Amino acid sequence: MKPHLAVAAALLLSAVLVAPDMATAAGGVVPSAGGGGSSNTSQQTFGGSPRNSHVKKKTPNGKSGSLENFIIGYEAAYALIYDKGDYDAGITALRALDRDDNPDVATLLGYASRKLGRYDDAKVWYERALAADPDHAVTWSYYGMWQAEQGNVLKAKDDLEKVRLICGTDCSAYRMLKDTIDGTATY
Repeated sequence: MKPHLAVAAALLLSAVLVAPDMATAAGGVVPSAGGGGSSNTSQQTFGGSPRNSHVKKKTPNGKSGSLENFIIGYEAAYALIYDKGDYDAGITALRALDRDDNPDVATLLGYASRKLGRYDDAKVWYERALAADPDHAVTWSYYGMWQAEQGNVLKAKDDLEKVRLICGTDCSAYRMLKDTIDGTATY
């Protein structure tokens, strides 16, 4: 492997494994690269996304696409949703990535759908994300928020416990769902 490719691969791997628990609305976000796998640090924030146009990744549907293009597209969709509140455009951008089985993509599709009041769609996306990664703390947190909005606080508390088991009580996913259940914040 060429040295610059080895460095890029090492940076990507370390970012996925070591980055913070959950992104805030500001900052660059890098999704997990695969269509599944355990990633309890999904939707991570870190400066300077490791990108390499030579890195190719098979998408879940078998199509070849660059990881760099996926990350750029995901970041653009993320900004539409979190920074601009343009949920419809964000959904369109995420669907164009053609990686609906990626847990970060599916979770963000669920979040945008929930914000638009499309609760049935949101549920489908959260469950799809959890099918790809049952230990996806952010998805459990957002799904718990969905449950709370549906009036099912007991189920939201069950989801809060799942988040606690995945990332503890100091992670953003836990704090955000707890605040929602307590009625002190909405997301």
